[in-house]
Amino acid sequence: MAPPQLAALSMPPNFLIELDRLDLDVPFRASQAHIHHTWARTFHARPELYLRPQSVVEVQKIVTLARRMRRRVVTVGCGHSPSDLTCTSAWMVNLDHLASVLDVSKERKTITVQAGIRMHALNLAARDHGLTMPSLGSIDVQSLAGAIGTATHGSSMNHGLLSDYVRSLRIVLANGQAVKCSASQSPDLFRAALVSLGALGIIVEMEYELSDHSNIEWAQTILPIDHVLSLWDKDLWTSHEFVRVWWLPYMKRAIVWKANKTDKPHAKPAYNWYGGSVGFHTYHILLWISQYVPRFLPWVEWFVFGMQYGFKDGATIRAVEEQRTGLLMNCLYSQFVNEWSIPLAKGPEALTRLTKWLHGDEPGSAIPFSPNGLYVHSPIEVRVANTVDRHPRPFLDTSCPNEPSLYLNATLYRPYNQDPPCRERYYQAFEHLMKEYDGRPHWAKNFESVDHSYLSKAYGDDLDEYLRVRNEVDPDGMFLGPWHRRTILPPTTELAAFPLEEKEVVRRQRHTGGVDWVGEQARWYDGGVDVFEKNGSESGESFDLMAGAEAEASVLLESLRDDDEDLEVEKRRREDTEEFFISGTNVFNKM
Repeated sequence: MAPPQLAALSMPPNFLIELDRLDLDVPFRASQAHIHHTWARTFHARPELYLRPQSVVEVQKIVTLARRMRRRVVTVGCGHSPSDLTCTSAWMVNLDHLASVLDVSKERKTITVQAGIRMHALNLAARDHGLTMPSLGSIDVQSLAGAIGTATHGSSMNHGLLSDYVRSLRIVLANGQAVKCSASQSPDLFRAALVSLGALGIIVEMEYELSDHSNIEWAQTILPIDHVLSLWDKDLWTSHEFVRVWWLPYMKRAIVWKANKTDKPHAKPAYNWYGGSVGFHTYHILLWISQYVPRFLPWVEWFVFGMQYGFKDGATIRAVEEQRTGLLMNCLYSQFVNEWSIPLAKGPEALTRLTKWLHGDEPGSAIPFSPNGLYVHSPIEVRVANTVDRHPRPFLDTSCPNEPSLYLNATLYRPYNQDPPCRERYYQAFEHLMKEYDGRPHWAKNFESVDHSYLSKAYGDDLDEYLRVRNEVDPDGMFLGPWHRRTILPPTTELAAFPLEEKEVVRRQRHTGGVDWVGEQARWYDGGVDVFEKNGSESGESFDLMAGAEAEASVLLESLRDDDEDLEVEKRRREDTEEFFISGTNVFNKM
C-alpha cells in the first residue's frame, strides 16, 4: 500500500496500482509543489512530479515507474543553464540528495562520487586527501553530472573539457538497469554519456581523475586590444597554465587573466572600495538605465571596468589562493549567454570583425546584419581549450579535434530580470560569424539558429554515432524533449516523434520576467478507457512488453503562477569573498 503522501498526489488511477507493484521498501520521494526555474530565471516550468532520490535503487524505481506510466524524465542539478534544456511538464529528477563521496584513492588520484555532488563539495572532499579537480569552468556550484553532460570547460592550453577526467561512470538507462561504462567497457556508450545532454539516461556515479592540491598565483592586467592581438601567436595562451581574456569592444581594451601553480602563501588582492556592493549595485543600475538609453552602454563599459580594473593601460591586480577557488569568477546578474568554439588560429580575425561590427562598420566586418542603433553589454569572454590527441573523445565534444579551440562567449545581462533589447540582432550576427568558422555551440547556452542540419556538418559521423547509441538505449525517447528535437534530432518529417518524447505547447511571458514553459508528451490518447482493460492485462508490467501501447490521456497541468518569490533562490557568492564595512561583499575581483 502506497504511503498517504503518495496517495494524495493528483495522478491517474493506475499510478498507485503501478507503484504498489514495485518494491515498497524502496522510497519514492515525490512532490507536486515544485516550480522549476533556471538560475537566471529565464525559464520556469512546473513538473507533474518532482523527485529527489537518495540512492541508485530509488533512481531505478523512478525510471521503471516512468516507463510503465509512459512519462518523460528530466534530470536537473542547479539549473545554471539559461536555456529550456531542463524544462518539463513531466517528471523532474533532482540529484542533490545523491551526492555522496564513495571512495578516494590518493595513489591513483581518483575520486568516486555519486553524480549529484556539486563540484564545490567534491573539491572540499578531495582537499582532505591533498587533491583537487585539475580544471574548472567559471563556477563550481553545478552538479558534476550537469557540468559533464553539457561539455563544460575551463580556459587552458593544458586542459580540455571537464569530461576528459572521467575514468568511468554508471548510468541508469530507460529499462531501469544501472550500467557501468568506461573507455574499455561499453566504449560507445561511454563516449555518448561523457556529453549526454540528459538524453541517454540518468548518470548516478562517476570515477573522476584529480591532481595534487595547489595554490595558484593569478594576475589580471588591462591592455589595449592591439597589444593583446600582437601576443596571440607568441605566448598569450602558453605563458601560464591558465589564461583567459575579457574583451571590451567599445574601449578597445582587454583584461588578460593568467595563473600558475605556486607554493606561495595566500595573498588577497589589493583592496578596492568599488569592488564590493558599491560596484555591484552601481553596475546593475547602469545596466538597467541602458535598457531605456542603449547608447549609454559604451560609457558604462568605460566607467565600470575603469573603476574596477584601472583607467590606465597596464594596471594589474594580483592574488594567491587555492586553485579550487582561484579559477572561479562571479556571474554577477541574471544573463543570457551565447558561447561557441572556433579554431584558436581564427580568433584574431573573428574578434576584429566583431569589434568592427559593434563600432558600426558593417562593410569592414563583413557581417550581413545592420549594427545601427545596436549597443551590447561587456565583456566578451575569451577562453581556450586543447583536446588534441585526447582519447576517448565524447561524440558531442564542442572543442576542435585537430587544433586548439577558442571559446567566445557573448554575454547579455538581464538587469532586474529584464531582457536586453539588443539580444535578437546581436545573437543573429554573432552566430552568423561563428558559423563562418564552422563553430560549435556550447550546449548549455542560449544559441538560436542551430539544428540537426547544421550540427551534421559540424560534427559529421560523431553526431550520427551519438544518435545511434542514444536511440539504442532509449528507444521510446523517455529522456527526450523539444530542446533535443529542434537541436540534435532531425525534424519529425525525417524521424518520427518517439512515443515518450515531450512536446512544447505553451510559452508565455511572465510579468516578473522570464518565460513560463509548458509541455505535453507525445503519447496516445485512449479516450479514457483503462489501457489494462483494453489489453486484457492484469499487470501494469504489460507496458514493459507492449510495442506502441496506448497510454492514458495527456492532461495539461494548471497554468504556472508568477508569485514564486517565496521560493528559495540559490545564492551565487564566491566562497573566498569578504564583507567590507562600506562596500559590502567583495564580488568584483574577477568580473
